Amino acid sequence: MKFIHTADIHWGMNPDSDKTWSRDRAQAIRDTFAEVIRQAKARDIDCLFIAGDLFHRQPLLRDLKELNYLFSTIPGVRVVIIAGNHDRIRSNSAMMSFDWCPNVTWLMDEELSSVYFEDLNTEVHGFSYHTAEITESRLNNVQAPDSPHIHVLLAHGGDAAHLPLDKKLLASSGFSYVALGHIHKPELAPDLSYAYPGSLEPLDKTETGQHGIIVGEISPVSRQVTSLKFVPLAQVQYVPLVVHVTPATTSGELTDRITEVIQKRGLQHIYRFRIRGMRDPDIVFDLESLSHRLQVTEIIDESEPQYDFSQLFADHPSDMIGFYIRALQKENMSPVEKKALYYGIDALLRTTDERS
Repeated sequence: MKFIHTADIHWGMNPDSDKTWSRDRAQAIRDTFAEVIRQAKARDIDCLFIAGDLFHRQPLLRDLKELNYLFSTIPGVRVVIIAGNHDRIRSNSAMMSFDWCPNVTWLMDEELSSVYFEDLNTEVHGFSYHTAEITESRLNNVQAPDSPHIHVLLAHGGDAAHLPLDKKLLASSGFSYVALGHIHKPELAPDLSYAYPGSLEPLDKTETGQHGIIVGEISPVSRQVTSLKFVPLAQVQYVPLVVHVTPATTSGELTDRITEVIQKRGLQHIYRFRIRGMRDPDIVFDLESLSHRLQVTEIIDESEPQYDFSQLFADHPSDMIGFYIRALQKENMSPVEKKALYYGIDALLRTTDERS
């Protein structure tokens, strides 16, 4: 039995809503999910498992129609879906009365239920969220039924507020495979008994690395996973980078270096930069133009001005500058203490310059 496992699509979300590229990110979610459907057809899979948060919020009727059309293009693929905390089942949800195409099964119950596909000898189990949180470890004692079927479990959770899970217990629960959702970083069990595919597209700057789907196969004889791999599909990555500066680095030079790095790595990606090293105290890095021209979500300046505190103290032994250095400077200073020293000295020197 061949399958694709995905989760956390968050259809309807606008990542980076305060950025100029937000609409492109929303479209990328839809386009990449359409690619999942194409992959299902091209790989001739039997089942598509969606382990929660297909939608970012309660879907509109037009969203259901769009997805139903996509599912209708793979009529030979059994699509099994559970709702996560974002798209949880509500009494007034349009999902409750929507007429899905015949190959789609929603396991909407709040308690564990299942659907059996006789031609695949496969039974798929799962339950949907009906509340924003599930704090009980509801699956820690669950066991696959004692029957000669392939048993697959769909579950959405993995943190304290959303279905806490004991992965060791899941691995020994007797299910052929446990398809997990909610955690947005891909993870495959060492014994291939469970996996998180992660979010289909990265949804914010913390979701670095590659994103995509899980493709697997379960033997009809052993009823064990024989193949399981992560397949990257996302159009974009959030890329964190560190740029080092020296006292000779100017604002223009730094802008050129960052631009060159982005052009080499790919203009389609979204970047977060940290600036580290020592800089000339007279230099202020003005990089705002980068965020307007390129997809730069954040620039954190952790560089430190290269003050000669010994010389400064010698030049100001009895005024406020000397007193400030004596009061704050010490060995093994924390980053906060260093910033307090640097910012204070900078302010005092500027005040001195203005008075002179």
